Amino acid sequence: MSIKIIGAGFPRTGTTTLKRSLEILYCDRVYHMKELLVNPVQLKYWKELSETGTTQWDELYNGFDGTVDFPGYPWYKEHMKQYPDAKVILTVRDFDAWYKSVDSTVYRAGPQTPGEKIKMLFKLVTTPRIKKVVDCIKFFKKTFFVGEMSGQFEDKEHAKMVWDKHIESVKDHVPNDKLLVYDVRDGWAPLCKFLGVEEPAEPLPHLNKKENFKEMLPKLMKGQMA
Repeated sequence: MSIKIIGAGFPRTGTTTLKRSLEILYCDRVYHMKELLVNPVQLKYWKELSETGTTQWDELYNGFDGTVDFPGYPWYKEHMKQYPDAKVILTVRDFDAWYKSVDSTVYRAGPQTPGEKIKMLFKLVTTPRIKKVVDCIKFFKKTFFVGEMSGQFEDKEHAKMVWDKHIESVKDHVPNDKLLVYDVRDGWAPLCKFLGVEEPAEPLPHLNKKENFKEMLPKLMKGQMA
């Protein structure tokens, strides 16, 4: 099975909605950060990709024919090289809404209070799986907040500059006939036109809203797909 869709959009840009929409319309299974948290042993492939520019693609994507969100998007160019026939979807949304969403969800993922930190320390000592999941979250934070955002996410103007630069970089790199810049609020029409498929009768599945994040993360850490 080969990757048919490469997601190039930042996290919290409707990528969970896009994942499910693609699985309805075009793909059998679409890889997403959720997949990594449920199967944290796969982190080795992403670290290899980060360090070398390639990885054991067939083992990583066994059973998948699409990828969106982190951990795939930072290496969308490497994905395009590996899967030259794939289409690329760049999910976007209003920047202010995106920034607020990231700040209230993934930026604060993990224990915040002293009590929560003590509980997490106990889990790390007693539950090997939790340590592997935490390693995945650390990899994300290092790649996105330390790397992509240069450790300056709290500087909103800097975050906006990175946001704009990423969007323009994707537009410059991906051929127009292979790229869809997509806001999930636009519904099925642009996505179906890009993929060359008919629009479903059912409404577009808007998933993973920020109010669901705190309920979703503990399930993923336990290995339950949320």
